[in-house]
Amino acid sequence: MADPQADPQAGPSLVDHLLAAAERWPDRPAWTFDPESGPAERLTFADVARRSAAYAQALHERGVRPGDRVAVMLDNQPEFPLVWLALMRLGAAMVPMNVRYRSADIGHVVGDAGARVAVTSPAYDALLAPVASVLLVDELVPDGTWAQGPVDPDAVVNVQYTSGTTGHPKGCVLTHRYWTTLGDSLVQEFPHLASADVMLTAQPFFYLDPQWNVVTALLAGAHLVALDGFHPSTFWAKVREHEVTYFYCLAAMPTLLLKMPPDERDRDHRVRAVQCSAIPPALHAELEERWGAPWYEAFGMTETGADIRVGAEDHDELIGSGCLGRPAGHREVRLVDGELWLRGPGMMEGYLGHDSPFVDGWFPTGDLARVDDQGRLYLTGRLKDMIRRSGENIAAREVEDVLLTHPHVRLAAVVGVPDEIRGEEVKAYVVAPGAASEELDAWCRERLAGFKVPRFWEFREDLPLTASHRVEKAKL
Repeated sequence: MADPQADPQAGPSLVDHLLAAAERWPDRPAWTFDPESGPAERLTFADVARRSAAYAQALHERGVRPGDRVAVMLDNQPEFPLVWLALMRLGAAMVPMNVRYRSADIGHVVGDAGARVAVTSPAYDALLAPVASVLLVDELVPDGTWAQGPVDPDAVVNVQYTSGTTGHPKGCVLTHRYWTTLGDSLVQEFPHLASADVMLTAQPFFYLDPQWNVVTALLAGAHLVALDGFHPSTFWAKVREHEVTYFYCLAAMPTLLLKMPPDERDRDHRVRAVQCSAIPPALHAELEERWGAPWYEAFGMTETGADIRVGAEDHDELIGSGCLGRPAGHREVRLVDGELWLRGPGMMEGYLGHDSPFVDGWFPTGDLARVDDQGRLYLTGRLKDMIRRSGENIAAREVEDVLLTHPHVRLAAVVGVPDEIRGEEVKAYVVAPGAASEELDAWCRERLAGFKVPRFWEFREDLPLTASHRVEKAKL
């Protein structure tokens, strides 16, 4: 197969890139999945192409067709990205499911996406069975092959759910072009990922970050190491063991790493760049001093991909500044009444089933920002009624809606409060005569992922209301 980069008019899909990588680097390690317990599993680029084709055939035999949306609820295991690639090969789209979802979360996402089929493991089949036809990944024996036809680079490959500014999570419609634009920017621009790199991801695969790691490694020919989760006590040991040169992290991860006891081997590694969203400014210099590697701020959204980043040219000056950096080459930015707006190729097509959020091609982020005289951006606040806890976006209204279904709750208002480790924690103000926090906590845990459940509770006789009977959260 020809190199997809050779014909820019062809608009290569991720499947084109996959097949090209398998031809160019057939025996080179593509992925290593290394769980805390149990042996690591390594796949070459040829293995990835072969096994994803076999899964495509198995899914086709079980009725998956072009245009279908398929829920995928799996742990960090090779089958997750293999099924994703298989769905791409079929012309179907993946709906990644957070493994901490419970009945209310699952019912909303599966129903909203129109996912009639779910691929999962025995650990989660009982959760999905009430709302979708379940295919157990262990029973999708990849023993066939798939006769690959042309793939439209504008086809949808994900409906990726993320909490919007209000209400329940919304599905971001992502195409091949979204992913190739994102991945290509990390290859052609900073951090210039290439075939000599070993990348590492420790986040769950239902999030965007491991997925763009898969795409970028595929485009670059890099080796991707995937852990089964973020374990601060063993993280740097894995970095050393696999000779990692690059990783991305966010939220509480750098803070938790610094809380680990110093080790004489802290600087014994090959990491050349760490990209991180929301590096704690007060800890930035300490992070670099301890591990001897440069940390670079990066900003992106599920809706827009990779948008703004600090590069090597600005790094030294910006340590500890909190600066986001400059726009990526494919991204335009402007400030509208202080709000950051973004425009350019490689964004989502829109929210599934919702009116377009774009204004003349511009996406309003809901973040407030300022720009310095060199065109570098700094966040100054948020417009969103959103709580960001350890990298998780939590829409306050989603939690409020569940609380209001409890028979004793009359009013509820959910807000974010500062937290040293997680950035923000979830606090609920409730008017609920006769109820106790333990009862409301259990109610939420039955219906919501654990990270959405309020940690702090304040019971009141009443809450301040506007003329339209909305809670005035600013007064709380």
